Amino acid sequence: MDNKLLSIGFHLLQKFEKLVAKYSIFGDKTFFDTTDFPWVKDLEDNWRDIRKELDQVLKYRKDIPNFQDISRDQKSITKDDKWKTFFLYGYGFKSKPNCELCPRSAELMERIPGMKTAMFSILDGHKHIPPHRGPYKGVLRFHMGLIVPTPNTDCRIRVGDDYQSWHEGKGMVFDDTFNHEVWNDSDQQRVVLFVDFIRPLRFPVNILNKFIIFLIGISPFVQEGKKNQTKWDEKLEKAINKAEKQLA
Repeated sequence: MDNKLLSIGFHLLQKFEKLVAKYSIFGDKTFFDTTDFPWVKDLEDNWRDIRKELDQVLKYRKDIPNFQDISRDQKSITKDDKWKTFFLYGYGFKSKPNCELCPRSAELMERIPGMKTAMFSILDGHKHIPPHRGPYKGVLRFHMGLIVPTPNTDCRIRVGDDYQSWHEGKGMVFDDTFNHEVWNDSDQQRVVLFVDFIRPLRFPVNILNKFIIFLIGISPFVQEGKKNQTKWDEKLEKAINKAEKQLA
């Protein structure tokens, strides 16, 4: 019965996504013009503050979870330890120790209209994320380069038939429900600020969209991720406390 309900829910969601595309204020496309989202400039203007806090985070790299440690569904696209995620926020969940380690970043994230998820996405060298699609079209994804190998063409993302590379301090907005994949062909790590935010839609679909996003936030999938993140938060707190005692 549970599988049947999930199948029905997925089918209905796919039908609703057609309305999302039709009522999208900025159209239905792979990449978007970042000037349509005024808050992007705020992040770009303050990217060095975020980068400075990221440098502190990377001191505890071994205590940062792999993406599949938080979201088990990611096991279909990654199974090694070359893609780590440092969550600040996730569908109503705030990672207290992570936000305390990155207070300026947390403050900037809270300024983003409709922010649902915010994290650092850390991709090791020679890591490929295979083709996949995001779970729901009612949110858009933002990336901003924080650490980008040189030349940056060694790191790229394909969304649909379009390709882009990251630049440090510059953002991109895309629809992750288009088939997409990522490459880091360099010997260095690539780190981006990764944010999901509510897609701007016209009435009345914008109201329905917020309701669906609410349901996603209370779904077993998201709740399991929150529990997993809490366990890793405790591990990180212990690592930070241990490091501070050694310095005292």
